Amino acid sequence: MTSDYTFIYDGECPFCNHFAELLEIKSKINNIKILDGRKNLTLIKCLLEKGYDLDKGAILLKDEDIFHGADAINTICRQINNPSSSLLLLLSKVFKSNKRTNLIFPLLVRARRFALISKGISISLV
Repeated sequence: MTSDYTFIYDGECPFCNHFAELLEIKSKINNIKILDGRKNLTLIKCLLEKGYDLDKGAILLKDEDIFHGADAINTICRQINNPSSSLLLLLSKVFKSNKRTNLIFPLLVRARRFALISKGISISLV
């Protein structure tokens, strides 16, 4: 039995947006749904009530499990095999390691916040 994944990201963040696009088009993960959190505010509010804040990182739903932030990126990158994008191949290799993901992820959150502020977009989704 295969697991179904739902990857939720901030569609206004240029980095998140590009990663989600690569996942959707180039990852060769067949059982994944990609959702822009800004277009799914009811789901975002529900997840926030459970303690999962999209402002602190992407969210990955896998069956009944919820992965957040570095765990979400690490988990989805471990599912990527032979992507048809050299950038996605590099990202998947880097983020398959828990240690590297936990080290780099806080920098990605800061880069997202900087990108949104520089575009004049609210950091918070709800």
